[in-house]
Amino acid sequence: MPIVSTYRPATPDQLLAIRANAGIAEIAQSERYAAAEPDLVEAIVEGVGQFAAGEWAPLNRAGDLEGAKLENGVVRLPDGFAEAYHSYVDQGWNAIAGSAEHGGQGLPFTLACNVLENLGTANMAFNLLPMLSVGAIEALEAHGTDVQQARYLPNLISGQWSGTMNLTEPQAGSDVGALRTTAHPIEDGEHAGKYRIKGQKIYITWGEHDLAENIIHLVLARLPDAPEGSRGISLFLVPKYHLKDDGTPGPRNDLRCVSIEHKLGINASPTCVMSYGDNDECIGELVGAENRGLAAMFTMMNNARINVGSQGVQIAERATQQAVAYALERVQSARAGAGDRTPVAISEHPDVRRMLVRMRSLTEAMRGLLYYTAGQVDRGDIGDAAAGARAEVLVPMLKAWGTDAGIEVASLGIQVHGGMGFIEETGAAQHWRDSRIAPIYEGTNGIQAADLVTRKLGLDDGEALQSLLADIAREAAEEPHLKALAGECAAIAKWMREDASLDDRLAGSVPFTQMCAVAVAGWCLLQQLGTLGDGDPRKPAKHVTTRYFIDHVVPEAVGLKASATAGAAVLYELAADALAG
Repeated sequence: MPIVSTYRPATPDQLLAIRANAGIAEIAQSERYAAAEPDLVEAIVEGVGQFAAGEWAPLNRAGDLEGAKLENGVVRLPDGFAEAYHSYVDQGWNAIAGSAEHGGQGLPFTLACNVLENLGTANMAFNLLPMLSVGAIEALEAHGTDVQQARYLPNLISGQWSGTMNLTEPQAGSDVGALRTTAHPIEDGEHAGKYRIKGQKIYITWGEHDLAENIIHLVLARLPDAPEGSRGISLFLVPKYHLKDDGTPGPRNDLRCVSIEHKLGINASPTCVMSYGDNDECIGELVGAENRGLAAMFTMMNNARINVGSQGVQIAERATQQAVAYALERVQSARAGAGDRTPVAISEHPDVRRMLVRMRSLTEAMRGLLYYTAGQVDRGDIGDAAAGARAEVLVPMLKAWGTDAGIEVASLGIQVHGGMGFIEETGAAQHWRDSRIAPIYEGTNGIQAADLVTRKLGLDDGEALQSLLADIAREAAEEPHLKALAGECAAIAKWMREDASLDDRLAGSVPFTQMCAVAVAGWCLLQQLGTLGDGDPRKPAKHVTTRYFIDHVVPEAVGLKASATAGAAVLYELAADALAG
């Protein structure tokens, strides 16, 4: 029986996307990111790839088979996870983009994305631990007080402590405005000025574990007499261990992991039910202004949504590598129409070749979109307001289409294996199982699409999206399929803003988001291909993956116009209970 393939970091393609799509050289011309010189960028991308392949990838299968376990209130991971995490911290990978003021390296977000891409391709479930910590760091950098930043950021940035975000509650789901967790001000005693937190949260990724010295929970809760709904939510910092005067972890806070979920995939990532204040002594600190918690949390979520979009790239890369390795080794049947009836590797059969090329093309296109988005974030951080607005528009495209495409690639990986793909021992099924969560968490892909056709559609009076589509159409002048797709997206966006009802916009939001994402991703592939000289050994393969995407995937996206503009009427012709038959 075939064994699970080893992971090889996609360093050359990552460097190409970082240069061609993120535009790292231009970003490095700014004073803030001047340290991101070519040699350093290359060293980081190569170094973290080697680290991920050597130390995190070998744990991926054991993490899936053994999973996280809750024992006497403590979450335990399989052997090797603690050592691999400590090595990650010791080598400084967590601190890539953290502020230099608090011990970070102050490098562009683009490079932090690359660290997480490599780690997640090696071990998606494990990678959720640093991914959530990065989001917590951003939230505190943007909204924490000077004292909070000084006390918590250095250890979060180093990775010695980890971070979580706590939104969801059993009765609330995606409607965070319906949460019931409470925060009551403390007026006297040693915790005066802080708050007593009480409530239960579900689906808390890495909410409890023994790999880090402390866990910093960012918890949404409601103050007494707060307004109803999302306008009455505040954000609180709730450490697993209180800090002593010297800043080191002290007594345990009144919080606990009640249980961990039994899931379809990402089994090594403990998804916790967390209880706060069972004994009415859970102490937290307010982060940001009262009743402005959702805005503060969205700083964290925006980062997380980009990195969840990256998970589509990650799982696609891993699934593609395994499928190609299997297809090159599996010999079955002669090539159709060949004079020689000798059986050949299945990679020679046209339909298998179609699947392999599609997998690689989608993976590289997703990667281009990831780094283009990251590059716009970095430009926004150095004062380019238009780039910042463009990043806002790109995030839902990346998160939604990237994760959907990741599932498609993982599914194709199973198909390439045939019946062996349905057998767990080959490992192909793990990639699909792991991939299936990504369209759900950090805001479902339906929520991402709704965000695009409501709030994001009107950014800069519509220009944030329209200028992006105009850039694509202009630079794709010699690619009729891509130019047509950009034009259709622009026309649909105009219709949605000016004529469509809210129901009609929301009904067409998912296909419209896919159309826009494919347009940007196709443009990114053209940018990559255009940077490669005729003698570059990467050019022949990039030419094939680009042509496949432009000639096959882009026309498929053009075909979504009818669905994007069909409106909502047919969806409501039947009463909801009539759908049961």
